[in-house]
Amino acid sequence: MNSSAKSENTDLQSDSRIRKPFDVNRIRSRFPALSMEIRGRPLAYLDNASTTQKPVPVIEAMERFYRYSTANVHRGVHALSDCSSAMFEDARRWVKVFLNAGSEREIVFVRGATEAVNLVAASWGSENLREGSEILVSEMEHHANIVPWQMIARRTGARLRVVPVDDDGELRVDALREMLSERVAILAVTHVSNALGTVNPVKEIVKLAHECGVPVLIDGAQGVPHLKVDVRDLDADFYVFSGHKVFAPSGIGVLYGKEKLLEAMPPYQTGGDMILTVSFERTTFNDLPHKFEAGTPNIEGAIGLAEALKFLGGLDRDAAMAHERALLAETIRQLDEIDGLRRIGRPKHQAGSISFTVPGVHPHDMGALLDSRAVAVRAGHHCAQPLMERFGVGATTRASFAFYNTFEEVERLVRGIRTAREYMK
Repeated sequence: MNSSAKSENTDLQSDSRIRKPFDVNRIRSRFPALSMEIRGRPLAYLDNASTTQKPVPVIEAMERFYRYSTANVHRGVHALSDCSSAMFEDARRWVKVFLNAGSEREIVFVRGATEAVNLVAASWGSENLREGSEILVSEMEHHANIVPWQMIARRTGARLRVVPVDDDGELRVDALREMLSERVAILAVTHVSNALGTVNPVKEIVKLAHECGVPVLIDGAQGVPHLKVDVRDLDADFYVFSGHKVFAPSGIGVLYGKEKLLEAMPPYQTGGDMILTVSFERTTFNDLPHKFEAGTPNIEGAIGLAEALKFLGGLDRDAAMAHERALLAETIRQLDEIDGLRRIGRPKHQAGSISFTVPGVHPHDMGALLDSRAVAVRAGHHCAQPLMERFGVGATTRASFAFYNTFEEVERLVRGIRTAREYMK
């Protein structure tokens, strides 16, 4: 056993010993892709941090829309348009309830977390950033929560500063505390690291920032699939997530923003439905949330997202989350028994993802060899190149889990890693 690879994650270990009853096979039967075979072997899908598989209710809801309700929203006076508009706004209500937002006016439909961050950076940033302002991001951010802030910083003369992570892959809250000052205009931080699975103490982080009058944007793309999220309990100013990472379609996502902040922000894009009146001399804009939803929206995506959230709401979320933690704990235990394997990051609180390297096996080769055994993982920098540089690696192999994964799939993953290691020798 690798003596330096002892598992410190006591939270995960305790969950692996006390496994709540969870009928994973019944859940899996609702996801058609999970019954597929790849080259004669059953698919073990462990790339959920990239995108998740879709359950039957989501697929059927979108098909029903295409068959019986296709029409544009908020524009027609005919029955199909009324039906489509009602379904679209009902989806917004489901998101509001799911996040425990205070109002449907605080729920903006976007293409995904990436567009949501760009929207806030461009719109809120153009109104509030100036020469000498500071923007704080963490060292573990996805590129989508770095680059938009870099661009608005260049345009406004603001400065981007980075909150470091420690050797375990945890955010240095002590460093954040020192960096907060009257110069800081906004803090943008991930809820859960897509590369390491680190769960940040976002409630504590928000409280610290608010004590200094600093608003906080939370990237919840990896948080929503694995954790219960209550934006009012977190006191988040902005919270963003993508549908495709939470068992919903691609091309749909959500920006939650406190109403007073969204009200003060100018439109991000212009076009149909985000206006009230237009003349060649002057335009007046629509009310929230529509002033941020220019053009024909992803109607079917919003409907699919609502069905995915209903599906999640129908689960025993506590049991589902315990099952995921048990999968992580078992994976960590077995990976730590492989000589030479290096787990990147050892956070105390972890969800969803595990990244690792194996000496002599490039992560892309590891991914290809696992794929030959029908085990789907991710290999690369995971759109987190600064974090990879922090740990001195160019890429890792990442296994990421959902509640529909099984312990048998963990065994297949580990066997595949051992086989790849011996093969590459």
